[in-house]
Amino acid sequence: MKTDAPWPGLVQARVRVLGMQAKLHRWSNGDATARFDDLFNLVVDPAFLVMAWERVAHNAGARSAGVDGLTARAIEAESVPDFLAGLREQVKSGQFAPSPVREKLVPKSPGSYRRLGIPTIADRVVQACLVLVLEPIFEADFHPSSYGFRPRRRAWDAIAEIQMFSSRSYEWVLEGDIKACFDEIDHTALLGRVRARIGDKRVLALVKAFLKAGILSEDQVHRSSNTGTPQGGILSPLLANIALEVLDEHFAQVWASISPTRVDRSRRRRHGLPVYRLVRYADDFVVLVSGTREHAEAMREQVAAVITPMGLRLSPEKTTVVHIDEGFDFLGFRIQRHQKPGTNRRYVYTFPARKSVTSIRRKVKAISTQGTNQSLSDLLHQLNPVLRGWTGYFRHAVAKATFGYLRHFTWWRVVGWLRRKHRKSNWRTLRRRYSTTGWWPHDGEMVLFDPGKVPVTRYRYRGNIPSPWLTLSATD
Repeated sequence: MKTDAPWPGLVQARVRVLGMQAKLHRWSNGDATARFDDLFNLVVDPAFLVMAWERVAHNAGARSAGVDGLTARAIEAESVPDFLAGLREQVKSGQFAPSPVREKLVPKSPGSYRRLGIPTIADRVVQACLVLVLEPIFEADFHPSSYGFRPRRRAWDAIAEIQMFSSRSYEWVLEGDIKACFDEIDHTALLGRVRARIGDKRVLALVKAFLKAGILSEDQVHRSSNTGTPQGGILSPLLANIALEVLDEHFAQVWASISPTRVDRSRRRRHGLPVYRLVRYADDFVVLVSGTREHAEAMREQVAAVITPMGLRLSPEKTTVVHIDEGFDFLGFRIQRHQKPGTNRRYVYTFPARKSVTSIRRKVKAISTQGTNQSLSDLLHQLNPVLRGWTGYFRHAVAKATFGYLRHFTWWRVVGWLRRKHRKSNWRTLRRRYSTTGWWPHDGEMVLFDPGKVPVTRYRYRGNIPSPWLTLSATD
Protein backbone atom coordinates (compact mmCIF):
# COMPACT_ATOMS: atom_id res chain seq x y z
CA MET A 1 0.00 0.00 0.00
CA LYS A 2 1.40 3.43 -0.91
CA THR A 3 2.01 5.65 2.08
CA ASP A 4 2.59 8.84 0.04
CA ALA A 5 -0.91 8.78 -1.41
CA PRO A 6 -3.18 11.83 -0.80
CA TRP A 7 -5.22 11.87 2.36
CA PRO A 8 -8.36 9.76 1.83
CA GLY A 9 -11.86 10.53 3.01
CA LEU A 10 -13.38 8.57 5.86
CA VAL A 11 -15.28 6.11 3.64
CA GLN A 12 -12.27 5.46 1.43
CA ALA A 13 -10.02 5.09 4.47
CA ARG A 14 -12.39 2.57 6.07
CA VAL A 15 -12.43 0.42 2.92
CA ARG A 16 -8.63 0.45 2.65
CA VAL A 17 -8.07 -0.31 6.34
CA LEU A 18 -10.61 -3.14 6.49
CA GLY A 19 -9.14 -4.66 3.35
CA MET A 20 -5.62 -4.64 4.75
CA GLN A 21 -6.82 -5.93 8.13
CA ALA A 22 -8.53 -8.83 6.39
CA LYS A 23 -5.27 -9.70 4.64
CA LEU A 24 -3.24 -9.50 7.85
CA HIS A 25 -5.72 -11.70 9.66
CA ARG A 26 -5.82 -14.23 6.86
CA TRP A 27 -2.02 -14.44 6.67
CA SER A 28 -1.74 -14.74 10.45
CA ASN A 29 -4.50 -17.33 10.62
CA GLY A 30 -2.91 -19.36 7.85
CA ASP A 31 0.50 -19.65 9.53
CA ALA A 32 0.71 -19.71 13.33
CA THR A 33 4.49 -19.16 13.20
CA ALA A 34 4.55 -16.29 10.70
CA ARG A 35 6.32 -13.07 11.76
CA PHE A 36 5.34 -9.77 10.17
CA ASP A 37 8.37 -7.67 9.24
CA ASP A 38 6.92 -4.76 7.24
CA LEU A 39 4.18 -3.12 9.30
CA PHE A 40 5.56 0.35 10.01
CA ASN A 41 4.38 1.66 6.65
CA LEU A 42 0.84 0.74 7.68
CA VAL A 43 1.15 2.54 11.02
CA VAL A 44 1.95 5.79 9.18
CA ASP A 45 -0.41 5.16 6.27
CA PRO A 46 -2.84 8.09 5.79
CA ALA A 47 -5.85 5.76 5.75
CA PHE A 48 -4.89 4.22 9.09
CA LEU A 49 -4.28 7.67 10.59
CA VAL A 50 -7.68 8.89 9.40
CA MET A 51 -9.39 5.86 10.96
CA ALA A 52 -7.36 6.25 14.14
CA TRP A 53 -8.39 9.91 14.42
CA GLU A 54 -12.02 8.96 13.86
CA ARG A 55 -11.84 6.52 16.76
CA VAL A 56 -10.07 8.96 19.09
CA ALA A 57 -12.20 12.01 18.25
CA HIS A 58 -15.52 10.21 18.68
CA ASN A 59 -14.59 8.37 21.87
CA ALA A 60 -16.10 9.58 25.14
CA GLY A 61 -12.59 10.30 26.37
CA ALA A 62 -11.97 12.83 23.58
CA ARG A 63 -12.95 15.59 26.00
CA SER A 64 -10.16 14.60 28.41
CA ALA A 65 -6.76 16.17 27.87
CA GLY A 66 -3.37 14.58 28.45
CA VAL A 67 -0.35 16.28 29.97
CA ASP A 68 -0.22 18.75 27.06
CA GLY A 69 -3.73 20.07 27.80
CA LEU A 70 -5.01 19.45 24.23
CA THR A 71 -8.40 17.90 23.53
CA ALA A 72 -9.82 16.60 20.25
CA ARG A 73 -12.13 19.61 20.05
CA ALA A 74 -9.17 21.99 20.29
CA ILE A 75 -7.43 20.20 17.43
CA GLU A 76 -10.61 20.26 15.33
CA ALA A 77 -10.83 24.01 15.88
CA GLU A 78 -7.37 24.38 14.36
CA SER A 79 -6.87 21.84 11.57
CA VAL A 80 -7.13 18.05 11.76
CA PRO A 81 -5.30 17.44 8.42
CA ASP A 82 -2.36 19.58 9.57
CA PHE A 83 -2.29 17.77 12.92
CA LEU A 84 -2.28 14.33 11.28
CA ALA A 85 0.29 15.35 8.67
CA GLY A 86 2.61 16.69 11.34
CA LEU A 87 2.14 13.62 13.52
CA ARG A 88 2.80 11.32 10.57
CA GLU A 89 6.02 13.14 9.75
CA GLN A 90 7.20 12.86 13.36
CA VAL A 91 6.55 9.13 13.50
CA LYS A 92 8.14 8.49 10.08
CA SER A 93 11.28 10.46 10.93
CA GLY A 94 11.68 8.78 14.30
CA GLN A 95 11.26 12.07 16.19
CA PHE A 96 8.00 11.00 17.83
CA ALA A 97 8.28 10.26 21.56
CA PRO A 98 5.22 9.42 23.71
CA SER A 99 4.45 11.78 26.57
CA PRO A 100 3.83 10.52 30.11
CA VAL A 101 0.19 9.61 30.75
CA ARG A 102 -1.78 11.87 33.07
CA GLU A 103 -2.92 9.75 35.99
CA LYS A 104 -6.42 10.16 37.36
CA LEU A 105 -7.79 8.25 40.34
CA VAL A 106 -11.31 7.01 39.57
CA PRO A 107 -13.49 5.85 42.51
CA LYS A 108 -13.99 2.10 42.24
CA SER A 109 -15.78 1.40 45.51
CA PRO A 110 -15.91 3.21 48.86
CA GLY A 111 -12.31 3.64 49.95
CA SER A 112 -10.68 2.27 46.80
CA TYR A 113 -9.65 3.80 43.47
CA ARG A 114 -8.67 2.66 39.99
CA ARG A 115 -5.62 4.31 38.44
CA LEU A 116 -6.59 5.58 34.99
CA GLY A 117 -3.91 6.83 32.60
CA ILE A 118 -4.89 9.53 30.10
CA PRO A 119 -2.46 9.82 27.14
CA THR A 120 -2.22 12.90 24.96
CA ILE A 121 -4.37 13.04 21.81
CA ALA A 122 -1.29 12.51 19.61
CA ASP A 123 -0.31 9.42 21.61
CA ARG A 124 -3.86 8.09 21.37
CA VAL A 125 -3.88 8.44 17.59
CA VAL A 126 -0.59 6.55 17.24
CA GLN A 127 -1.80 3.89 19.67
CA ALA A 128 -5.02 3.53 17.68
CA CYS A 129 -2.93 3.04 14.52
CA LEU A 130 -0.94 0.31 16.25
CA VAL A 131 -4.16 -1.40 17.34
CA LEU A 132 -5.56 -1.27 13.80
CA VAL A 133 -2.42 -3.01 12.55
CA LEU A 134 -1.69 -5.45 15.38
CA GLU A 135 -5.18 -6.56 16.42
CA PRO A 136 -6.00 -8.61 13.27
CA ILE A 137 -2.66 -10.43 13.62
CA PHE A 138 -3.05 -11.39 17.28
CA GLU A 139 -6.77 -12.13 16.97
CA ALA A 140 -5.78 -15.18 14.95
CA ASP A 141 -3.92 -16.48 18.03
CA PHE A 142 -6.42 -15.59 20.73
CA HIS A 143 -8.55 -18.44 22.08
CA PRO A 144 -12.37 -18.55 22.31
CA SER A 145 -12.20 -18.56 26.12
CA SER A 146 -11.26 -14.85 26.11
CA TYR A 147 -14.02 -12.24 25.75
CA GLY A 148 -12.73 -8.90 27.04
CA PHE A 149 -11.83 -6.03 24.67
CA ARG A 150 -12.13 -8.15 21.53
CA PRO A 151 -14.22 -7.39 18.41
CA ARG A 152 -17.74 -8.82 18.34
CA ARG A 153 -17.40 -10.11 21.90
CA ARG A 154 -19.08 -8.76 24.99
CA ALA A 155 -19.47 -9.46 28.69
CA TRP A 156 -22.73 -11.33 28.15
CA ASP A 157 -20.94 -13.92 26.00
CA ALA A 158 -18.72 -14.74 28.97
CA ILE A 159 -21.73 -14.87 31.32
CA ALA A 160 -23.65 -17.13 28.90
CA GLU A 161 -20.71 -19.54 28.63
CA ILE A 162 -20.39 -19.75 32.41
CA GLN A 163 -24.12 -20.34 32.71
CA MET A 164 -24.00 -23.06 30.07
CA PHE A 165 -21.05 -24.99 31.55
CA SER A 166 -22.12 -24.63 35.19
CA SER A 167 -25.47 -26.15 34.17
CA ARG A 168 -23.61 -29.21 32.84
CA SER A 169 -21.74 -30.64 35.84
CA TYR A 170 -19.08 -27.87 36.07
CA GLU A 171 -20.27 -27.03 39.57
CA TRP A 172 -17.06 -25.90 41.31
CA VAL A 173 -15.70 -22.47 40.46
CA LEU A 174 -12.31 -20.91 41.06
CA GLU A 175 -12.85 -17.15 41.06
CA GLY A 176 -9.52 -15.72 39.97
CA ASP A 177 -8.37 -12.21 40.81
CA ILE A 178 -5.03 -11.03 39.42
CA LYS A 179 -3.55 -8.43 41.74
CA ALA A 180 -2.95 -5.08 40.00
CA CYS A 181 -2.79 -6.78 36.59
CA PHE A 182 -2.43 -3.64 34.47
CA ASP A 183 0.26 -2.30 36.82
CA GLU A 184 2.48 -5.37 37.14
CA ILE A 185 2.78 -6.96 33.68
CA ASP A 186 6.46 -7.63 33.03
CA HIS A 187 7.60 -5.61 30.00
CA THR A 188 10.30 -8.06 28.96
CA ALA A 189 7.93 -11.02 28.97
CA LEU A 190 5.21 -9.02 27.19
CA LEU A 191 7.52 -7.75 24.45
CA GLY A 192 8.81 -11.29 24.03
CA ARG A 193 5.28 -12.44 23.20
CA VAL A 194 4.82 -9.50 20.83
CA ARG A 195 8.11 -10.34 19.05
CA ALA A 196 6.87 -13.87 18.41
CA ARG A 197 4.57 -12.36 15.81
CA ILE A 198 6.02 -8.93 15.01
CA GLY A 199 9.45 -8.62 13.42
CA ASP A 200 9.31 -4.95 12.44
CA LYS A 201 11.79 -3.23 14.79
CA ARG A 202 10.23 0.20 14.35
CA VAL A 203 6.81 -1.08 15.42
CA LEU A 204 8.36 -2.89 18.38
CA ALA A 205 10.18 0.31 19.33
CA LEU A 206 6.87 2.22 19.33
CA VAL A 207 5.21 -0.38 21.54
CA LYS A 208 8.15 -0.31 23.95
CA ALA A 209 8.16 3.50 23.99
CA PHE A 210 4.51 3.58 25.07
CA LEU A 211 5.20 1.03 27.81
CA LYS A 212 8.12 3.12 29.12
CA ALA A 213 6.49 6.57 28.70
CA GLY A 214 6.00 7.11 32.42
CA ILE A 215 3.18 8.50 34.54
CA LEU A 216 2.40 12.01 35.78
CA SER A 217 0.38 11.64 38.99
CA GLU A 218 -2.32 14.02 40.20
CA ASP A 219 0.17 15.67 42.55
CA GLN A 220 2.44 16.40 39.53
CA VAL A 221 5.04 13.77 40.45
CA HIS A 222 6.59 11.92 37.51
CA ARG A 223 6.95 8.16 37.98
CA SER A 224 8.71 5.74 35.69
CA SER A 225 6.73 2.83 34.27
CA ASN A 226 9.03 -0.18 34.47
CA THR A 227 6.13 -2.62 34.63
CA GLY A 228 2.53 -2.64 33.55
CA THR A 229 0.49 -1.00 30.84
CA PRO A 230 -1.62 1.90 32.23
CA GLN A 231 -5.38 1.53 32.01
CA GLY A 232 -6.92 4.16 29.77
CA GLY A 233 -4.64 3.86 26.74
CA ILE A 234 -6.13 2.48 23.53
CA LEU A 235 -3.25 0.03 23.19
CA SER A 236 -3.39 -1.26 26.79
CA PRO A 237 -6.30 -3.75 26.43
CA LEU A 238 -4.65 -5.44 23.44
CA LEU A 239 -1.31 -5.70 25.25
CA ALA A 240 -3.05 -7.07 28.35
CA ASN A 241 -4.78 -9.72 26.25
CA ILE A 242 -1.45 -10.67 24.65
CA ALA A 243 0.06 -11.10 28.14
CA LEU A 244 -2.90 -13.02 29.57
CA GLU A 245 -3.05 -15.27 26.53
CA VAL A 246 -0.62 -17.49 28.49
CA LEU A 247 -3.59 -18.48 30.64
CA ASP A 248 -5.80 -19.23 27.63
CA GLU A 249 -3.03 -21.24 25.98
CA HIS A 250 -2.45 -23.34 29.09
CA PHE A 251 -6.09 -24.35 29.54
CA ALA A 252 -6.55 -24.90 25.80
CA GLN A 253 -3.61 -27.32 25.88
CA VAL A 254 -5.03 -29.06 28.94
CA TRP A 255 -8.42 -29.38 27.26
CA ALA A 256 -6.91 -30.72 24.04
CA SER A 257 -4.71 -33.26 25.85
CA ILE A 258 -7.09 -34.72 28.45
CA SER A 259 -10.63 -33.98 27.32
CA PRO A 260 -10.96 -33.20 23.60
CA THR A 261 -14.07 -35.36 23.09
CA ARG A 262 -17.22 -36.11 25.05
CA VAL A 263 -16.09 -39.71 25.47
CA ASP A 264 -12.79 -38.57 27.03
CA ARG A 265 -14.60 -36.27 29.43
CA SER A 266 -17.06 -39.00 30.47
CA ARG A 267 -14.20 -41.43 31.05
CA ARG A 268 -12.38 -38.96 33.29
CA ARG A 269 -15.49 -38.32 35.34
CA ARG A 270 -16.09 -42.07 35.83
CA HIS A 271 -12.54 -42.39 37.17
CA GLY A 272 -12.97 -39.45 39.52
CA LEU A 273 -10.71 -37.15 37.50
CA PRO A 274 -11.53 -33.48 36.92
CA VAL A 275 -12.31 -31.58 33.72
CA TYR A 276 -11.53 -27.86 33.55
CA ARG A 277 -12.85 -24.94 31.56
CA LEU A 278 -11.56 -21.33 31.58
CA VAL A 279 -13.67 -18.24 30.91
CA ARG A 280 -11.76 -14.94 30.91
CA TYR A 281 -12.77 -11.32 30.45
CA ALA A 282 -9.58 -9.21 30.43
CA ASP A 283 -8.00 -9.73 33.86
CA ASP A 284 -11.18 -11.23 35.38
CA PHE A 285 -11.50 -14.98 34.97
CA VAL A 286 -13.10 -18.11 36.40
CA VAL A 287 -12.03 -21.74 36.11
CA LEU A 288 -15.06 -24.04 35.98
CA VAL A 289 -14.32 -27.50 37.36
CA SER A 290 -16.26 -30.69 36.82
CA GLY A 291 -14.97 -32.58 39.83
CA THR A 292 -14.55 -31.91 43.54
CA ARG A 293 -13.63 -28.96 45.71
CA GLU A 294 -10.11 -30.39 46.07
CA HIS A 295 -9.71 -30.35 42.29
CA ALA A 296 -10.77 -26.70 42.19
CA GLU A 297 -8.43 -25.78 45.06
CA ALA A 298 -5.55 -27.41 43.18
CA MET A 299 -6.14 -24.93 40.36
CA ARG A 300 -4.79 -22.06 42.46
CA GLU A 301 -1.19 -23.20 42.28
CA GLN A 302 -1.53 -24.17 38.64
CA VAL A 303 -2.89 -20.77 37.62
CA ALA A 304 -0.31 -18.95 39.77
CA ALA A 305 2.51 -20.89 38.09
CA VAL A 306 1.18 -20.03 34.61
CA ILE A 307 0.97 -16.26 35.16
CA THR A 308 4.17 -15.85 37.20
CA PRO A 309 6.45 -15.59 34.10
CA MET A 310 4.39 -12.55 33.06
CA GLY A 311 5.15 -10.86 36.39
CA LEU A 312 1.59 -11.43 37.66
CA ARG A 313 0.25 -12.93 40.87
CA LEU A 314 -3.08 -13.94 42.29
CA SER A 315 -4.70 -12.01 45.11
CA PRO A 316 -4.91 -14.48 48.04
CA GLU A 317 -7.89 -12.66 49.56
CA LYS A 318 -10.01 -12.39 46.42
CA THR A 319 -9.16 -15.73 44.77
CA THR A 320 -11.73 -18.15 46.16
CA VAL A 321 -13.36 -21.50 45.43
CA VAL A 322 -17.17 -21.71 45.59
CA HIS A 323 -19.90 -24.12 44.57
CA ILE A 324 -22.43 -22.96 42.03
CA ASP A 325 -25.17 -23.37 44.68
CA GLU A 326 -23.36 -20.77 46.81
CA GLY A 327 -23.06 -18.44 43.85
CA PHE A 328 -20.42 -15.91 42.92
CA ASP A 329 -20.10 -12.44 41.39
CA PHE A 330 -18.57 -11.94 37.95
CA LEU A 331 -18.58 -8.81 35.78
CA GLY A 332 -21.29 -7.24 37.92
CA PHE A 333 -23.58 -10.29 37.84
CA ARG A 334 -24.52 -12.77 40.53
CA ILE A 335 -24.42 -16.30 39.11
CA GLN A 336 -26.09 -18.94 41.28
CA ARG A 337 -28.15 -22.11 41.01
CA HIS A 338 -31.65 -21.99 42.47
CA GLN A 339 -34.69 -24.19 42.51
CA LYS A 340 -37.28 -22.98 40.04
CA PRO A 341 -40.44 -21.91 41.88
CA GLY A 342 -43.20 -24.51 41.67
CA THR A 343 -40.88 -27.30 40.48
CA ASN A 344 -38.19 -29.63 41.81
CA ARG A 345 -35.74 -28.60 39.09
CA ARG A 346 -32.70 -26.44 39.73
CA TYR A 347 -31.33 -23.97 37.21
CA VAL A 348 -28.39 -21.57 37.05
CA TYR A 349 -29.63 -17.98 37.07
CA THR A 350 -27.89 -14.64 36.62
CA PHE A 351 -28.93 -11.59 38.63
CA PRO A 352 -27.54 -8.08 39.03
CA ALA A 353 -25.02 -8.39 41.85
CA ARG A 354 -25.69 -6.54 45.08
CA LYS A 355 -22.62 -4.37 44.48
CA SER A 356 -24.02 -3.37 41.08
CA VAL A 357 -27.37 -2.36 42.60
CA THR A 358 -25.57 -0.41 45.33
CA SER A 359 -23.48 1.31 42.65
CA ILE A 360 -26.47 2.51 40.62
CA ARG A 361 -28.24 3.63 43.78
CA ARG A 362 -25.18 5.67 44.72
CA LYS A 363 -25.04 7.28 41.27
CA VAL A 364 -28.74 8.17 41.26
CA LYS A 365 -28.45 9.56 44.77
CA ALA A 366 -25.38 11.63 43.88
CA ILE A 367 -27.12 13.18 40.86
CA SER A 368 -30.36 13.88 42.71
CA THR A 369 -28.54 15.43 45.69
CA GLN A 370 -27.31 18.32 43.58
CA GLY A 371 -28.52 21.83 44.13
CA THR A 372 -31.93 22.88 42.87
CA ASN A 373 -30.82 25.90 40.82
CA GLN A 374 -30.90 23.82 37.65
CA SER A 375 -34.08 22.78 35.85
CA LEU A 376 -35.67 19.35 36.03
CA SER A 377 -34.72 18.90 32.37
CA ASP A 378 -31.05 19.31 33.27
CA LEU A 379 -31.38 16.79 36.09
CA LEU A 380 -33.06 14.23 33.83
CA HIS A 381 -30.40 14.85 31.19
CA GLN A 382 -27.87 13.53 33.71
CA LEU A 383 -30.01 10.73 35.13
CA ASN A 384 -31.41 9.14 31.98
CA PRO A 385 -28.13 7.98 30.36
CA VAL A 386 -27.03 6.41 33.66
CA LEU A 387 -30.31 4.52 34.07
CA ARG A 388 -30.47 3.56 30.40
CA GLY A 389 -26.92 2.21 30.38
CA TRP A 390 -27.29 0.23 33.61
CA THR A 391 -30.58 -1.41 32.67
CA GLY A 392 -29.30 -2.10 29.16
CA TYR A 393 -26.31 -3.99 30.60
CA PHE A 394 -28.50 -6.13 32.88
CA ARG A 395 -31.47 -6.58 30.55
CA HIS A 396 -30.60 -10.24 29.93
CA ALA A 397 -30.41 -11.13 33.64
CA VAL A 398 -33.24 -12.07 35.99
CA ALA A 399 -33.74 -8.40 36.70
CA LYS A 400 -37.42 -7.50 36.38
CA ALA A 401 -37.88 -7.11 40.13
CA THR A 402 -34.62 -5.14 40.35
CA PHE A 403 -35.73 -2.81 37.56
CA GLY A 404 -39.01 -2.29 39.40
CA TYR A 405 -37.15 -1.44 42.59
CA LEU A 406 -34.87 0.97 40.69
CA ARG A 407 -37.96 2.63 39.18
CA HIS A 408 -39.42 3.16 42.65
CA PHE A 409 -36.11 4.42 44.10
CA THR A 410 -35.46 6.84 41.24
CA TRP A 411 -38.99 8.22 41.30
CA TRP A 412 -38.73 9.08 44.99
CA ARG A 413 -35.30 10.67 44.52
CA VAL A 414 -36.59 12.91 41.69
CA VAL A 415 -39.80 13.81 43.52
CA GLY A 416 -37.79 14.61 46.63
CA TRP A 417 -35.59 16.89 44.53
CA LEU A 418 -38.69 18.65 43.14
CA ARG A 419 -40.09 19.19 46.63
CA ARG A 420 -36.83 20.77 47.72
CA LYS A 421 -36.85 22.96 44.61
CA HIS A 422 -40.46 24.11 45.18
CA ARG A 423 -40.75 24.11 48.96
CA LYS A 424 -43.98 26.13 48.99
CA SER A 425 -45.79 23.97 46.40
CA ASN A 426 -48.06 21.09 47.36
CA TRP A 427 -48.33 17.71 45.63
CA ARG A 428 -51.18 18.80 43.38
CA THR A 429 -49.23 21.80 42.09
CA LEU A 430 -46.12 19.72 41.41
CA ARG A 431 -48.14 17.08 39.62
CA ARG A 432 -49.94 19.64 37.45
CA ARG A 433 -46.61 21.28 36.53
CA TYR A 434 -44.39 18.24 35.99
CA SER A 435 -46.77 15.46 34.90
CA THR A 436 -49.57 15.24 32.36
CA THR A 437 -50.40 11.52 32.57
CA GLY A 438 -50.25 9.76 35.93
CA TRP A 439 -47.44 11.03 38.13
CA TRP A 440 -44.30 10.37 36.13
CA PRO A 441 -41.94 13.38 36.08
CA HIS A 442 -41.11 15.21 32.87
CA ASP A 443 -40.02 18.68 31.86
CA GLY A 444 -41.15 19.58 28.38
CA GLU A 445 -40.00 16.78 26.07
CA MET A 446 -37.49 15.43 28.60
CA VAL A 447 -39.10 12.50 30.45
CA LEU A 448 -37.56 10.52 33.31
CA PHE A 449 -36.35 7.17 31.98
CA ASP A 450 -38.50 4.33 33.36
CA PRO A 451 -36.37 1.26 34.30
CA GLY A 452 -39.54 -0.76 34.88
CA LYS A 453 -40.39 -0.67 31.18
CA VAL A 454 -37.10 -2.23 30.05
CA PRO A 455 -37.89 -5.69 28.62
CA VAL A 456 -35.94 -8.61 30.11
CA THR A 457 -34.90 -11.14 27.46
CA ARG A 458 -32.73 -14.24 27.46
CA TYR A 459 -29.27 -14.06 25.91
CA ARG A 460 -28.41 -17.09 23.81
CA TYR A 461 -24.97 -18.66 24.05
CA ARG A 462 -23.23 -18.02 20.71
CA GLY A 463 -20.47 -20.64 20.90
CA ASN A 464 -17.34 -19.96 18.89
CA ILE A 465 -17.61 -16.36 17.67
CA PRO A 466 -15.78 -15.68 14.38
CA SER A 467 -13.60 -12.61 14.01
CA PRO A 468 -15.03 -9.78 11.87
CA TRP A 469 -12.27 -10.11 9.27
CA LEU A 470 -13.14 -13.68 8.31
CA THR A 471 -16.31 -12.43 6.60
CA LEU A 472 -14.51 -9.79 4.56
CA SER A 473 -13.48 -10.64 1.04
CA ALA A 474 -9.94 -9.33 0.55
CA THR A 475 -7.72 -9.94 -2.44
CA ASP A 476 -3.97 -9.73 -2.56
